[in-house]
Amino acid sequence: MNICIVAGARPNFIKVAPIVRAIEKAQAEGRAISYELIYAGREDDPTLEPSLFDDLMIKRPSTFLGVDCRNLNELTGQVMSKFEVYLQQHPTDVVIVVDDLASTMAAAIVTKKQGILLAHLVAGTRSFDIQMPKEINRLVIDGLSDLLFTAGTGSNTNASREGAELSKIYMVGNILMDTLRFNYNRLQRPAILDKLQLAGSDYLAFTLNRRALIANRENLGRMIDRMLDQAAGLPIIAPLRQEAAQTVRQLLADRKQAVGEGSQLVLTEPLSYLEFGYLIAHAKGVVTDSGNVAEEATFDSVPCITLNSYTEHIETVKTGSNVLVGEDAEVLGQAVADMVAGRWKKCAVPERWDGRSAERIVQILLELQNESSNN
Repeated sequence: MNICIVAGARPNFIKVAPIVRAIEKAQAEGRAISYELIYAGREDDPTLEPSLFDDLMIKRPSTFLGVDCRNLNELTGQVMSKFEVYLQQHPTDVVIVVDDLASTMAAAIVTKKQGILLAHLVAGTRSFDIQMPKEINRLVIDGLSDLLFTAGTGSNTNASREGAELSKIYMVGNILMDTLRFNYNRLQRPAILDKLQLAGSDYLAFTLNRRALIANRENLGRMIDRMLDQAAGLPIIAPLRQEAAQTVRQLLADRKQAVGEGSQLVLTEPLSYLEFGYLIAHAKGVVTDSGNVAEEATFDSVPCITLNSYTEHIETVKTGSNVLVGEDAEVLGQAVADMVAGRWKKCAVPERWDGRSAERIVQILLELQNESSNN
């Protein structure tokens, strides 16, 4: 069985790394299975720091499609064109796509046009906001997929309610937990914590990526003001990338506030995967707009505030440590005050966050291969 795994952005590698390792383990056991790891972006993508693949203990992608543009429709077309060429040149039995990016949808469409089995990793997630491009991507990808690998019962319900056959849906668990559990004892303390002479969890962590949030500079400024006001003097470590870093730096400069060491909001260079994992795991609390970071915080039982009115990973709110505050500066401020004071809800690790998702996925694929061979 030849498996093609398609990653469209840096976070996808964190989710596919356990599948790569599970396939390599099956190969070592003599199973007839192989894989190719494909990246939709450029080989010199600055978000793919040299340490990423070493940290995840996987090889770099064998093929880079080289697509790099901000317009989502243009990106979709370019990925479709280049991925079609790839599939025509490389015999493939199964394509695994991840999450809900435009590149993920493009790869899914091409896969089905080529008559190849399509598997969607982290299927069935929904915001129920059709105005969001990613929501459209999710609907298209799930609608096309032959195998829907879901993280929990909520995702199962979403997929079945939209007409997916139950035989296509497999609740394999949260694949991100495979990576977190595998690497937990390998996490590396970031140098910035030593520079600031921080012991224990005497800091908050802050991440920012969502374009709509960054674009509304006036409201983002209010939110940052309230976060700083209610943090009770605790340093806030913010390893931000590119546009987010530039925007926050400018907002604080407009307010005559510093952002480096010695200031309350410590804007740092992006951390390696293992360093970032340590930062989240040992923080007093996390403020983020990322669903993946909220999942990490839930796994670590660290209080988490998400700057959004919804989450595709509702188990982080119902069972885990996550609280949604939307984009309301006042609600954020109160939540930060509660976080710093230790007034937080009890939380637990959701069902099937056991680190065995990749093992289940590979076993399913091998069983399907055996069934096909016997028919």
